[in-house]
Amino acid sequence: MTQNSFDVAVIGAGAAGLNAALILGQARRSVIVFDNGSPRNAAADHMNGFLSRDGMNPAELLTIGRGEVRKFGGEFHDGTVVSVTRDSEDLSADFSVELADGSKIQVRKVLVATGLTDRLPVELEVFGERWGRDVLHCPYCHGYGVRDQPLGVIAKSAEFAMHQALMVRQWSDDVVLFLHRITELGSEDREKLAARGISIVEGEVAGPVVEDDRLVGVRLADSTVVARSAVFVGGALTMDPNDAILRAFGASRAETMMGDFVTVDMMGATSVPGVFAAGNVVDPGAQVIMAAAAGAKAGAGINMMLANDDLEVALALRS
Repeated sequence: MTQNSFDVAVIGAGAAGLNAALILGQARRSVIVFDNGSPRNAAADHMNGFLSRDGMNPAELLTIGRGEVRKFGGEFHDGTVVSVTRDSEDLSADFSVELADGSKIQVRKVLVATGLTDRLPVELEVFGERWGRDVLHCPYCHGYGVRDQPLGVIAKSAEFAMHQALMVRQWSDDVVLFLHRITELGSEDREKLAARGISIVEGEVAGPVVEDDRLVGVRLADSTVVARSAVFVGGALTMDPNDAILRAFGASRAETMMGDFVTVDMMGATSVPGVFAAGNVVDPGAQVIMAAAAGAKAGAGINMMLANDDLEVALALRS
């Protein structure tokens, strides 16, 4: 680092964090971006639905993004942020960011863009070895790549099962819903699945069947194997936001279908003055392009808050 104070600390260097840093750099704000090198989509070799970048390796997007942020004076620190604290009880006070090596920097505003961690149920963790390849979570991210193939869906509740199975059906007419441990799938839901030609397989799932480094089926607890080329498990996941910093500040939260997440306004501001958040840490369903857009809005929101603070100081100097 070339200095120990900045206008903004961006914690997280995924699409949200980098786009926020780009906006702030172009607004002539001093920005430092912290990155611990663990993006949510690290296992994926391509991304979809990103205009002009469709099919690009997400790691390449981040490399390009870093270069663009640096063009406008942004700095990077590869490491872990241990804590963020306000310098006094005054809600307009600056923040201290403590790093794993014990050093501290001062910043005026903070953006948390630390993403989330996808967790499979313990009994399905064996599918994790295929994560991002043929064990998938999002049909918008991966559906086109496995179109017209025999697909499977595994979920943890009837609600998630219905949502994802009916969605995945758009990409293939050969879809199997594995009930696994779901016991409450009613006759009305079964009729809906039948109407769309989605098969139901009863019984607990044991694990994937892999041959020549590709998924060829799903094995049940009774050793039955159902041939499949890819399996969607988004409805079985627990999505844990990496939001320890936001929790420490006591930011307001809300329960959603996908879990308990910190709430933000339309510009990414949390309930804590001066603390913003963007991307999967507050929006688990955001694809890369959505996270990038949220980061851009947060960057603009932070710059506006800084501009208002600068005005207050200028007016005080005149009085």
